[in-house]
Amino acid sequence: QVQLVESGGGLVQAGGSLRLSCANSGPTFRTYLMGWFRQAPGEEREFVASIRALGDGKTYYADSVKGRFTISRDNARNMVYLQMNSLQPADTAVYYCNAEIWDSTFSSRHAYWGQGTQVTVSS
Repeated sequence: QVQLVESGGGLVQAGGSLRLSCANSGPTFRTYLMGWFRQAPGEEREFVASIRALGDGKTYYADSVKGRFTISRDNARNMVYLQMNSLQPADTAVYYCNAEIWDSTFSSRHAYWGQGTQVTVSS
């Protein structure tokens, strides 16, 4: 069973920085994509950033975080990170790690989620 475990959330003032980490227990060679989503109170979960787990490591970002957030990976440790700079109160949310992992026959991918970590940005 794949488990994703996030860490690094907390309380920070506007303009500050936080770094989120996500440990993936799934097999690296079958992990297609890893990313971060967030959900604010009363809102739907939204995409934040993602990175291809293998190969070129292409990254994708939501427009709202481009230039402020950076996603990166460490395949040796099977980890993904989200460096968040210039944080704003609108970034306050529970942040979830996500992984898309191929099944053993590489015929389909399944999505897995972490338990979430709270990020609160005060004004």
